[in-house]
Amino acid sequence: MNYTEEKLPGAGDTVVVGMSGGVDSTLTAFMLKQKGCRVIGITMSLWKGDLPELPDGRKLHSSCYGPDETEDIAECAKFCEEQHIEYHVIDVKDEYQRQVLDYFKSEYRAGRTPNPCVRCNSFIKFGALLEGVQKQGIAYDYFCTGHYAKIVRPDEGLWHTGVRPAMIAGSLDRSKDQTYFLYRIPSSTLEKVRFPLAGIEKKDVFRMAHDAKLEAAERAESQDFIPPEYFDILFADKKSVPGKIIDLDGHVLGTHRGIEHYTVGQRRGLGVAANRPLYVHSIDADNNLVILADSGNLDSSALIADDFVWPGNVVPDGPFDALVKIRLASRPVHAHVEQYAPGEGESFDGQPYKITFAEKEHAVAPGQSVVLYIDGVIAGGGIINKALP
Repeated sequence: MNYTEEKLPGAGDTVVVGMSGGVDSTLTAFMLKQKGCRVIGITMSLWKGDLPELPDGRKLHSSCYGPDETEDIAECAKFCEEQHIEYHVIDVKDEYQRQVLDYFKSEYRAGRTPNPCVRCNSFIKFGALLEGVQKQGIAYDYFCTGHYAKIVRPDEGLWHTGVRPAMIAGSLDRSKDQTYFLYRIPSSTLEKVRFPLAGIEKKDVFRMAHDAKLEAAERAESQDFIPPEYFDILFADKKSVPGKIIDLDGHVLGTHRGIEHYTVGQRRGLGVAANRPLYVHSIDADNNLVILADSGNLDSSALIADDFVWPGNVVPDGPFDALVKIRLASRPVHAHVEQYAPGEGESFDGQPYKITFAEKEHAVAPGQSVVLYIDGVIAGGGIINKALP
């Protein structure tokens, strides 16, 4: 199918720009101001001050959720003042706690591996944040961020319908591809979303920011979510329940600290002695077990996923082939996608789909997202329910 890229904001348009203080969002706001847009900068406030210093004195820095949020806001405010850009801070703390932090903990405690960035984009950055803008009476033509992606529209209707929704495609710089994190944003929201860095490579973003003498060009790149060192503190609201670590044959290998501290594919920090490398194969939350296996036993031929979202809410009219990604860092692989008929005792969130890989995939983790691409455009995605050996 052919797609046409949606036009970017132009002179005279009112554009709200989501700003983090980093080089990508700062250059986005600068470029739009240079084009003659009326730019309004916004930053979401997440930090509740509930993660203390680590025992060794280190602090939480350069992450999405942390105490240096005040520094980020100060940097954004300073830039906007210098550029004569209207600036607002939108409080989304409570929604972030409920939709991201609480979700993150509950999923790990259920033996699954959540993706907080996917959740944050759909519920917070492109959800609660824009609701906050609306509540403040800020009208705008476009909402722009510094993500590396682009908005396109199919030249014909999806799946033999007349629906031509706004969809997400990859950017020029494929090494910075962020589409995987954005797949759950509704097409209705994407109608006003634009990504001005879609046609610019990261190295050129830094060059342009340096040429414009933007202080953000000197800032370190932020990390995603919360570093693992803080997980013990994050999960301290409930006591961990130790249990058995076993192999695929049921032999007891050791004792785990609580299933929330483990994820499929993990090798380090398992606390067992073995004469060969072992990895977390799966987690049995019902029986409080962590199951280890050799690397080869983590290969899968297929997976079952549910909780699917589709562009424009247009559901595929039959089986189809696509490229799929099972995590941000994985390369896309060819796969066949078809509806799955639940067996006795199986329960799913909405219609589940079976995704059969053309080649084996390694360490498929329930709770992570599987994102489907056709012709470089996101055709849909869901949450991995289970891997098939």
